[in-house]
Amino acid sequence: MRDGWTLMRCHGPGRMQFWFIALLIGIVGGAVAVGFRHGISFLQSLFYRVQDVERAAAAGTLPWWLVLIVPILGGLTVGLMMRFFSNTGRVQGVADVIEGAAMYDGRLRGKAGIASALASLLTLSSGGSTGREGPVVHIAGVISSWVSDRIRADGITGRDLMGCAVAAAVSASFNAPIAGALFALEVVLRHFAVHAFAPIVIASVAGTVVNRLAFGDVTEFTLSTATALEFYVELPAFLILGLVCGLLAVVLMRSIFWADATGDRIQEVTGLPNWIRPAVAGALLGLMAIGFPRIIGVGYETTSAALTGRFLFQEAVVFAVLKVAAVAITMGGRMGGGIFSPSLMLGALTGLAFGQVATGIFPAVSGSETLYALAGMGAVAAAVLGAPISTTLIVFELTGDWQTGLAVMVAVSTSTALASRAVDRSFFLTQLERRNVHLAAGPQAYLLSMFSVAKVMRPVGGAGSAAEEDCWDLVEEGVYVDANSTLEAAMPMFERANLTFIPVVTLGGEDSPPELWGALFQVDALKAYNRALAATAAEEHG
Repeated sequence: MRDGWTLMRCHGPGRMQFWFIALLIGIVGGAVAVGFRHGISFLQSLFYRVQDVERAAAAGTLPWWLVLIVPILGGLTVGLMMRFFSNTGRVQGVADVIEGAAMYDGRLRGKAGIASALASLLTLSSGGSTGREGPVVHIAGVISSWVSDRIRADGITGRDLMGCAVAAAVSASFNAPIAGALFALEVVLRHFAVHAFAPIVIASVAGTVVNRLAFGDVTEFTLSTATALEFYVELPAFLILGLVCGLLAVVLMRSIFWADATGDRIQEVTGLPNWIRPAVAGALLGLMAIGFPRIIGVGYETTSAALTGRFLFQEAVVFAVLKVAAVAITMGGRMGGGIFSPSLMLGALTGLAFGQVATGIFPAVSGSETLYALAGMGAVAAAVLGAPISTTLIVFELTGDWQTGLAVMVAVSTSTALASRAVDRSFFLTQLERRNVHLAAGPQAYLLSMFSVAKVMRPVGGAGSAAEEDCWDLVEEGVYVDANSTLEAAMPMFERANLTFIPVVTLGGEDSPPELWGALFQVDALKAYNRALAATAAEEHG
């Protein structure tokens, strides 16, 4: 066993060993999802003094002072936690998992990741209006990163293990093994390579088994009304619903980004510390929840009510508007949590309201209004996540209703097509784009940022290096690149200056001259870039 462990650490796991590791990661990822869910229930009952917070909030039985103060204290705790355990003060999520898979060989930062998971747990337990799936995906990615470091996994293996962890977390969260596997491939790895499929499916099934052992083989939502399409003539209505849902998905995403930017501006003007910001957001949420307690927590109770048609048109519209505002405040306030559950709730409410109008105008050719709620739930979620395939399957597996696939697919396709034109493909990729991480455009856009100039340059005095005199002449003309920068900054300089090489320097202080390290040749940069593109293509098609 000792020799086998040494071999795996030095040379990486073999195929059968890798599948066994995938199984273990699937079990751990499923256990994390189940534990996170139980943790939210325990802390909510502790904070709000009731066993089922969502039902109590819906009934309006919670005392107003408790509804106000719990989010404030939760936000304050989150702010203090992120101040000490995160350099950015930002709670990490699915976007960081996608970035880790693409640019860091399937690795995430452990300390900040664990702090982010605890912050999201506190947020969701103390009235934050976000989802539990995003934090579970992130903590599963942290676990897979730890395993990858222990076995010294290369980039492909590390990414595949991260896909396994994500698949297990999603499948355990939703009791949806098919959708969990496809979510990992479609959203996190962003390819469907054959070498990744088998271990990810193994992990996804393992996560589902853990969920079913804990909660039984039941669907998350139960539809009480028939949802069969009455006539094919009704399908154009679902096309229109998809467009409406796509627009609302864009409103949700841009509201979050606007709230985040507004929070930054307020901090700049007032000098508000980062650790106070979540508490301010908690105060706003508490004030909203006094009048509309349904915004508390994940919102599955409200989503289930919408899917079974228990809201009037006015109620559905009001709750949808309030949910957008509450999610924007929570995420703009840096409190943590995911976007999946809110998008499901917003979609179900939107679909129900649309269905009530459609069935009221054309009762003779209309099916059930709850079918529109089901299609709307998938349409908004798919547009937000940028994942039409896995989201469609998640909707089916959440409800157990496979007879309405045509309507859901029509709405999902149109909403995704519309929303992807208004943002950078999805909520997560737009988050990364706002941090100047260009994953949405594909490998050709971000691979250059992964190469340090210092690693590609030819050092001074080395074989084939440029003459020092020529380098200093260019430096005096202001043509040089910093040794700490990447090829992303260097390549445009070749185009502008029409040079074969650029001097590489490090700049000293005001009174210190620059230090010449070497020269970056365009041919070397292109070779490194081409090798990276070839390796990416081989992984995606392997």
